[in-house]
Amino acid sequence: MALLTAETFSLQFNNKRRVSKPYYRRKALLCYQLTPQNGSTPTRGYLKNKKKHHAEIRFINKIESMGLDKTQCYQVTCYLTWSPCPSCARELVDFIKAHDHLNLRIFASRLYYHWLPHYQEGLLLLCGSQVPVKVMGLPEFTDCWENFVDHNEPLSFNPSEKLEELDKNSRAIKRQLERIKQSRSVDVLENGLRSLQLGPVTPSSSRRNSR
Repeated sequence: MALLTAETFSLQFNNKRRVSKPYYRRKALLCYQLTPQNGSTPTRGYLKNKKKHHAEIRFINKIESMGLDKTQCYQVTCYLTWSPCPSCARELVDFIKAHDHLNLRIFASRLYYHWLPHYQEGLLLLCGSQVPVKVMGLPEFTDCWENFVDHNEPLSFNPSEKLEELDKNSRAIKRQLERIKQSRSVDVLENGLRSLQLGPVTPSSSRRNSR
């Protein structure tokens, strides 16, 4: 299995609000681990965007190409540098609906354009489906570091300090996701109350309101 370099992990899973100098582009990476229920060896790998195909779509194609035994259940864990876009969110939900032998968990280091309503809808679609998206914390960053990074090279940073920094930054991102989810709950409640207030028109109320 190809592994990420420590530098790639440090730069691409960096979850600071802004990139500090020297500036660089934070790209989309997806690390996946597929574990059969029978306890056999997990399959791991990572994908990135390629030729206009997002990493999530490449992941779906990769899983479908494996020819998995549909009579056996699999646990699939994904670590993403960016949360899925609305289009990929829909594709992931449809994919899991059609493959009920897969249990997919998604953890994202950062939320992609989370302030835009359209992208919030994508997050809410996932959160309300069989593919809930969560923000990576210390356990997820540690697992990603241990299983997807090549440790046979000199390091320019202290891994423990880096993981603690990522965990600290993730707390604000988790609050952002919770606010998005709560905003949907408020909208649903307000719409429900509005429907109750309007209610069906009765004959008596119709006569009172007629001119």
